[in-house]
Amino acid sequence: MVLTIGNKAPSFKLRASDTSEVSLESYQGKNLVILFFPLAFTSVCTTELCTMRDDITSYSDLNADVIAISVDSPFTLAKFKEENNLNFPLLSDFNKEVSRSYGSLYEDFVLGLKGVSKRSAFVIDPEGKIQYAEVLENAGEIPNFNAINETLKSLS
Repeated sequence: MVLTIGNKAPSFKLRASDTSEVSLESYQGKNLVILFFPLAFTSVCTTELCTMRDDITSYSDLNADVIAISVDSPFTLAKFKEENNLNFPLLSDFNKEVSRSYGSLYEDFVLGLKGVSKRSAFVIDPEGKIQYAEVLENAGEIPNFNAINETLKSLS
């Protein structure tokens, strides 16, 4: 399934790295940036999420929260979050349902791994509609943070 601008964002409930339950509805009334990333502790994922960490205030200034989702377990994500001082929730899509519903799942990934989140970015507006969608086929690329910021500015 390919999600496009104006689609209602698929609802979800996932476990965060602290094992609390987080849902899309938790962010109703705010802008939300959802980043899907393949695997914790890999170089490009670390670069991507640390870039977001270092720029988190600009997202707060645009009334946006940020979450990142991967198929890693909550326990792996907790260690990854701690080691990189990440200042936003990391959610475990261990069962791969949310990645699939957002069109962000590699059925086949490197090293014979199956069912890994594609690197992608979505901006969801306060009404739960998608305002930006970028799904990257190449896991070595990073989402267009400038385009994400421009989208958020247009919603302010």
